[in-house]
Amino acid sequence: MSRIGERKINIPEGIEVKIEGNLVTVKAQKGELSLNVNPLIEVSTSENTIITKQRKVSKEANMQQGTTNSLLKNMIDGLSKGFEKGLEAVGVGYRFNVQGKKIVINAGYSHPVEIEVPEGLTAELISNTEITIKGVDKQKVAEFAAKVREVREPEPYKGKGIRYKDEKVRRKEGKKAA
Repeated sequence: MSRIGERKINIPEGIEVKIEGNLVTVKAQKGELSLNVNPLIEVSTSENTIITKQRKVSKEANMQQGTTNSLLKNMIDGLSKGFEKGLEAVGVGYRFNVQGKKIVINAGYSHPVEIEVPEGLTAELISNTEITIKGVDKQKVAEFAAKVREVREPEPYKGKGIRYKDEKVRRKEGKKAA
C-alpha cells in the first residue's frame, strides 16, 4: 500500500475544495488550481481533510494514489503559502534585470537574453546577481526556474553560470602543466 497515498491532507481556512467526478478544483484568494484525477483513484472530502482511495487495488492504482495525494498537497500548499525558487548568477558581468514581465539576463554572451515571465508567476530581483521566482503552482515555478538556469548552466571548472540558491556545483580539476 502507498503510505503517501494514505496521508490525510488538512484543508486550511480560506481554501475551498470542489470535487466534480474526476476533476478536483482548489480555490483560494491567491487563485485557482485544478487537477484531473486518474479514474483508478477516488478523492473525497470529510470535514477539513482530503482523502484519496484506490477504487480497485492494483500496482498502478497504488502508484497513482501517492502521486495524486502529493499533487493535491502541493496545490493546497501553493494556494496557502506559495512556492519560490531562488537563482543566482556567478561570474564576472553575469547579472539579472527585471523589466516589467521580462527578465533580462547578461550571462557572458554578446547580447543580453530576454525571457518572458509566464502568467501566474512573478520574478523578484533581490540584487543584480540574485532573483527569486514566485507562484502558486509548484510545477510552473520549477519549470520556469529551470528555463532561466538553462540560459547558462554552471560549468564544473570555474563554477560560472546560473545556479539555484541551494545548488552545489561539483568542481573538477583542470589540466596539469607538464
